[in-house]
Amino acid sequence: MFAKLLHLYQFVDQTMAMLFAKFPAEVRCTSGCTDCCNAVFDLSHIEASFLLRTFAALPPDVSREITQRCRPAEQQWQEVVSRQTDPSLARIRCPLLNDRGRCGCYVARPVNCRTYGVPTVINGAAHVCGLSNFSLGSAYPSLDLTPLQKSLYDYSVAAAGESLGGKRWPVAVIFLHPEQLGEMKNDETGIK
Repeated sequence: MFAKLLHLYQFVDQTMAMLFAKFPAEVRCTSGCTDCCNAVFDLSHIEASFLLRTFAALPPDVSREITQRCRPAEQQWQEVVSRQTDPSLARIRCPLLNDRGRCGCYVARPVNCRTYGVPTVINGAAHVCGLSNFSLGSAYPSLDLTPLQKSLYDYSVAAAGESLGGKRWPVAVIFLHPEQLGEMKNDETGIK
């Protein structure tokens, strides 16, 4: 079920490595930087499923820590949605981010996490991490996320059908309400 997703992740990681190598002074991503871990976004069904499967294999103490951080993140998400705030202006700490500044499911991090830190195009609009050193007004290659998101949508629909595969979820909801994905029950994920 995840072969195409893993291939996409490999392509994204290779592309990012090339951009990091080409623009070492501009890309400021380093170990311990957590700016992307506070960006607000949701996930496709295929990425949510992969993240949930990875989460299920974590040691119980790690999964408990993550689950405890999910409730505040879910509440913040609901506040952003209810206020109809532009999600790109909001900040919500990802529940996967531990107190040591590390991701609890780094290997399964979504495309949005993998592409943060370089110029991207989302729905025709340019975006870049505010901590980067890319100069406003200068031309840089950018990573268009539209085809990547289209691939994630297609993989999701192929795996779960149009109705479920077309939905998206915030990270906290994936762990607190895995039944919404229609594939795993709480007792299969280790979530209590």
